[in-house]
Order: sequence, then structure tokens, then C-alpha cells
Amino acid sequence: MKIALINPPHTAIGSRVPDDHLPPLGLLSIGGPLIDADHDVVLIDAEFGPLPIAKVVSEVLRQSPDVVLIGHSGSTSAHPTAVEIAKALKAEAAAVRVIYGGVFPTYHWRDILAETDVFDVLVRGEGEETVVSLMDAITSGRPLEQVPGIAFLAGDGEPFATRSARAIASLDSYRVGWELIDHARYSYWGGKRAVVMQFSRGCPHLCNYCGQRGFWTRWRHRDPVLFAREIARLHREQGVELINLADENPTSSRKAWAAFLQALIAENVPVLIVGSTRADDIVRDADILHLYRKAGVVRWLMGMENTDEATLALIRKGGGTATDREAIRLLRKHGILSMATWVVGFEEDRLKDLWRGFRQLLSYDPDQIQALYVTPHRWTPFFRIARERTVIETDVRKWDYKHQVLKMKHLHPAVLISCVKLIEVAIQARPKALIRILFHRDPVQRHSMRWYTQMGRRVWFHELSEFAFRRRMVKNGPTLEAFWGAPQDAEEESMLLPARTASMPPRVIDAAE
Repeated sequence: MKIALINPPHTAIGSRVPDDHLPPLGLLSIGGPLIDADHDVVLIDAEFGPLPIAKVVSEVLRQSPDVVLIGHSGSTSAHPTAVEIAKALKAEAAAVRVIYGGVFPTYHWRDILAETDVFDVLVRGEGEETVVSLMDAITSGRPLEQVPGIAFLAGDGEPFATRSARAIASLDSYRVGWELIDHARYSYWGGKRAVVMQFSRGCPHLCNYCGQRGFWTRWRHRDPVLFAREIARLHREQGVELINLADENPTSSRKAWAAFLQALIAENVPVLIVGSTRADDIVRDADILHLYRKAGVVRWLMGMENTDEATLALIRKGGGTATDREAIRLLRKHGILSMATWVVGFEEDRLKDLWRGFRQLLSYDPDQIQALYVTPHRWTPFFRIARERTVIETDVRKWDYKHQVLKMKHLHPAVLISCVKLIEVAIQARPKALIRILFHRDPVQRHSMRWYTQMGRRVWFHELSEFAFRRRMVKNGPTLEAFWGAPQDAEEESMLLPARTASMPPRVIDAAE
């Protein structure tokens, strides 16, 4: 069959301001197995431009596909755009089957199918095995009810979901369809040719606000040597200079991560690695951080979320402020940049809490910070805690962590954004930070810090301008539960546990090491 993969244009500030674009790993991960199953696959990446809806549809029609698959990494905030594309496509070519997958449709399948009929099938959970089985069912005429991990409108017009699919036992069973992209078009960190990759999926920790942990069901990792070999091949054959790890927590297993570092060092390729991890993993690995840097790790984003121990306990983050501070110190000692995320918008926060957070961030002394806003997902336990909070942002496209979406008891939105913007300036423009940006001894790090500062400055002004002139937040909005629906934390794990095999040791799916 002829299959078109569509990466919708994202509306998030961070996606629109930078000149760099990263390839859509989720769609490429589906594309590889589909190509190997003898389907004719093409990718339409509407992030470039970005393409208007009409242009996306015309490009799809030019390809004359039998099936269109839509998905986006910014799943919730990209949902309205995915619906617009599907509606416009169905209006022009009603016979084309439109399939939709990602985190948001995995959990909101009932609502989506009840609200619109433009999607023929929704994919729930990981897509590699599911889409291949789904395409086989479509081509052979086999009943869709026999395909695990999908949802669709049944004959009576009611939303229907098949049994859950199993999480993939071995992440090396399916390859990424890198041939679907022109690598020269994708870059990060100011023009460095880049790709997004995953060493692992999931996270073994129990943070109750995380929208990804339950989606992946169980932490699993790729074979360290095969993963290093793939990175080296992408560098040698495609000129890839930078790897952006999409993992929630790639360092969960010290043994597996150390094996990967050793394997990549042995490949002897000058690639740079950026990603996210936990501060306690950095402290745990104090004795092997030199291997991190030797392998090419140049920046870690660490989800510190908050500087208040009570709030950290509320969201079950684990770790603590002392660990956060020590992790940043260790990274700097080994020439690795630190980016600290700081989440604001908790219901009871006052000005004194923002002041305390600012002073704590100063004491952490991170190289970069990223301020985010509390954004509960319906399938997480934190949603149940926040279910009675008032929604002030009803535009789902703004549910991207970069906009305040929930009302606070003590702070007006104008006060919150003003404080956040001032804190960002104070942290990033303090003399110590400016000296690093201007005179860092490592030219690679100096380049990256200058690029991030330039991009951050553009985003900073964009956010203030948007708040002042384009946002229309409601004063007496619905509760979180009324807006999204009843809590779904009982369905947090989207897939069945991966099947163990005789050839697969327990460490492949367990993060006990």
C-alpha cells in the first residue's frame, strides 16, 4: 500500500521560534517497519514552513496514498491541528483511510471518536507492531477487532477499543526509517546536523505528574553496542553531528548506560549528545562521568520541577535539593552543561515561594534554566489531585508546558509571568553566567551556550508579546475535570507488560541495576 506519514505543524513557542528543526522520531520509528513490510512510505513534515493546512492536504493528494498516518511528539497541543488536517483531507478524499496515533489519542480515544468521524482508526500505545498488523488487516480484509492496540467506531457508531497491545520486548526488533528524511534539512544547536534517538523507553520512577511513564508501561533499553553502532553509522554516512536523546531517563540502568558509553567511545566518532536525566543518576555515576564527556555528552536537562521539598513530595519526584545541587556541580566539573527545569503554577504558590525558588536556583548555579507551567494530564495520578482546579486556558494548543493553563489561588497570571520572566533574566544574565557564555574554555560549549541564549531571548520576548496582545484567558473557567473528563489514572499503563523470552534476560525490561 501507499502510506503517507504526516508530521503536523506544531503551534508551541519553542517549535516556532528556533530556525532549527529535528526529525519526527515517532513517525520514522513507524516508517521503518512499514517499509520492511513492503509498503510504499513517504513522510510529509509540515513543520517546515510551517505548511498551512491546505498545503499539507495538497501534498498528501499529490502522493495519492491509500492510508495516511498522523502523529506528533507534542501530542496534546498538536491535537487540534491533527483534527484540522484530517477534516480537510476527508473533505477532498473521503476514501483515504486516516489513522491517528500518539500519547493523546492513546488515552482520549473515546472522546476523539465521539467528537469526530474523520479518523478511521486510532493507535493506542507503541506503534511499530500495531501499524504493521493494522496494515495487514486492511489489505487482507481481516476484521479490525483482531488487531490489538487500536480503537475505532464500531458498526453501531460507538467508540470501540480492541485489547491492549503488549509493549515491545526488544527495542532492537524494529528499525528507524532514516531513509524517509533528507538529513541535511534537520539541525539543532545552531545548525549542527542532528537527529532524535531513543536508547530507552519509559521510566522506573513514580513521579505522579509524568505523562510518559505510563504510556511506555515499562522501562526498556536497546542493546548498548547496537545503539552505539547506529549512531556511528549515521555520523559516517549522513554527517550527523548531534544526537538529541528523547528518553525520559536513559541512565536508569548504570550497567547498560556504561556499556553504551564504552561502545560509543570505541566507535571513535565526534558526535555530541544532549538529553534528559535525573540528578540522582548523575550523583550515582560520579565515578564514571568522565566517560559521559568522552562519549560526547555535552548537556543534560534535569527535571528538578521545584525547589520546595513539600512540593517535590506532593508530586512524588524523589531526590531532593541537595542532590540537585551536587549533580550540577559534578556536571560542571566534567565539562557538561546543566539545564534545570523549574515548574511554576502550583495552586498554593505565593510571591514568597517564587522568591525562595529564585534564591534556590541561584544556589544551584545551573548553566541554563527552563521555566515550565503545571500541565496535568488526565491519565496521571496528579490529575486526580488537581481535578477541582480552575482552567483558565481553554485553547488546547496552549497545553504545551509553556503557558499557564490553571488558575492559582494567590497570584494573577500577569504577576506570575512577570515574575517568571524576571527570574529567567536574573539567572541567565548574572555575571557568572555571562562569563561562561562569553569565555567558556570549550569552544563547543561556548557555541551552544550562545545559541541557547540567542534562542531564549527570542522566546522571552515572544512569550511576553503573546501574553499581552494575543492570549484570551477565561476568568471563570471550568474545573480541570469538567474540561477534560474524569481521571484516567486507572488506565495509566497503556500497554500490557512486554513478554519475556528465553533469549531476553530480565535486565532488558527491568531497571534494577
